[in-house]
Amino acid sequence: MLSIAATPHDALEKSIAELQADMAAGRTTAAQLVRFYLQRIAAFDQAGPRLNAVLFVNPHAVAQAQALDAERSKKGSRSPLHGIPVLLKDNFDTNDMPTTGGCLALSGIVPRNDAFQVRRLREAGAIVLGKVNLHELALGLTTISSLGGQTIDPYDLKRAPGGSSGGSAVAVAANFAAFALGTDTSGSIRIPSSHNAIVGLRPTAGLSSRSGIIPFGHTQDTGGPMARTVADVAAVLDATVGYDPADPITATSDGHIPRTYLSSLDADAVKRATLGVLAEFFGAAPEDQEVGGVVRAALGEMRAQGATVVDVAVPGLAGQLMASNLLSQELKFYLGDYLKRSGAGVMSVEELLASGLHTAQIGGFLELANGQPDDYLKSEDYRRRLAAREALAAAVVSVMDNARVDAIVYPTARRIAPIVGGNQLGSNAALSAQTGLPAITVPAGFTASGFPVGIEMIGRPFSEPTLIALAYGYERGTAHRRPPATTPAAARGRVTKAAITGAPRPDAGIVRFEVVATGAQTVPPSDIGLRLRARFTFNEHTRELGYALALSGPARDQIAGVFLHRRANRPNGGVAYILAKPPARSPTSSMTGTVTLLDAEVADLKAGRCYVSAVKKSDPRVGVSATLQVPITRS
Repeated sequence: MLSIAATPHDALEKSIAELQADMAAGRTTAAQLVRFYLQRIAAFDQAGPRLNAVLFVNPHAVAQAQALDAERSKKGSRSPLHGIPVLLKDNFDTNDMPTTGGCLALSGIVPRNDAFQVRRLREAGAIVLGKVNLHELALGLTTISSLGGQTIDPYDLKRAPGGSSGGSAVAVAANFAAFALGTDTSGSIRIPSSHNAIVGLRPTAGLSSRSGIIPFGHTQDTGGPMARTVADVAAVLDATVGYDPADPITATSDGHIPRTYLSSLDADAVKRATLGVLAEFFGAAPEDQEVGGVVRAALGEMRAQGATVVDVAVPGLAGQLMASNLLSQELKFYLGDYLKRSGAGVMSVEELLASGLHTAQIGGFLELANGQPDDYLKSEDYRRRLAAREALAAAVVSVMDNARVDAIVYPTARRIAPIVGGNQLGSNAALSAQTGLPAITVPAGFTASGFPVGIEMIGRPFSEPTLIALAYGYERGTAHRRPPATTPAAARGRVTKAAITGAPRPDAGIVRFEVVATGAQTVPPSDIGLRLRARFTFNEHTRELGYALALSGPARDQIAGVFLHRRANRPNGGVAYILAKPPARSPTSSMTGTVTLLDAEVADLKAGRCYVSAVKKSDPRVGVSATLQVPITRS
């Protein structure tokens, strides 16, 4: 039972400036804001629609807020972020909470130091409310992880929220915090922002430090703000940019950072703007037309605001994007280095793959990245790709200069988010990621079914002031942002944390089977002093796998959870489903539930390629497992 004291203050959809005004006037406090957001997390993330965006909540958040309230009363406010709660994507290092990347192999790892941007936020007086889910290790666009499971889009509970910063986007959209930080290697800030009707900024390469962020690939990695308004993005950018000796590329920002990005807010910016429309990025497939129609209407709104809108094209764009791609080429080296330093039990991508302590969804990508030659970063192919990035950036800037446009605009993603279990298609995010040029996405409206659509603007290097001005002017003139109906305003009082329950629907075509997982069956074997008895009911017609789990043995209170894995080409395979988190009450109590398998997962289940495991919190390499054998005879 989770009991949170009610607060009379309603912070729903309020901007950072409005929250500061409320605190300055004594209408609320930072501690009350923390409680407000914690109530909403309890009501809508852990219960209600169960959006599953939040991985960890900072147990000291209220106390830290009270200390900041006391500081305000004595010394005044540190900055516009003083007392403002933020949620962080769980690939930003934090020295007081785990940093896992959503990966079971990194469960419980607490770094020594904060990431640079996190430290800057704390110095500004922001309150780190907790950490949010992500597509594991930021390696995808639908936000599923072995530690957190699947996050759901609050605008359509059947759909993924985009990724990899899907937890950040959902948290902002559902008002779980005032703002969030995300990371973007190829659309991971902008795609989920588009799918959740919020604003997301990918900064110019070198403007924001990557130090303390779990790396995907340093060439394309960056971190940035995600918020409900452009003004909030500007305020967060003020606090997080600047030179960091630990990330030498930030030296290029010298002379390019204004006194404050808030001075860029200009309601009339669109009126004076000339915008280039990249028609190629609207797509020609029938599936692209729904989003394309919303963005074309947004261009009409910009014209109505006074903008001059012209068509532009980047010669050979598709080929240049292919030549400059660096998504899988760097992962083995930079993530491997991070794993070695992290204190985790796996010290390379190869060891991560061998452990099975990752979501099955990223297994193929990890294998691809792991196949890079050890000397790849010295190869001619790598040098060609880096050169292609510079050429593409120069080509885009040349197009902007020749057409005399302030920015180029296009749909952030040509298609809405997929149904859970599907793949995100239609991303336009590579242009910014593969050039290092800044891009911002802002809500452009909704489809006929009510799903959010974003419009992206890309600019010249360090043109964040221009992009912020244009996005702010468009936002003020249209006000397309609206909160999701699944997370309404009322979220007060006593909230019950939902237990894992469920059973398959009655059906004649079912099979029942049971396994007992022990340490002797793990690869490698372990001696954990734990047994897991798992009873399953599988309905082939509905693809529902019902389960009842019972733990026994002296180590039963040490588990990090119970998981269903899929093997591919290795003895261990990635996590397909989280069957149970650590039991909230008695570790001896039975845990029940149901998952609906995809067709490929059903095939693996029948072929004996699935297994159930329970792993230890302190070292997830140690645990118990058992292969699932589906009987042929039905009952």
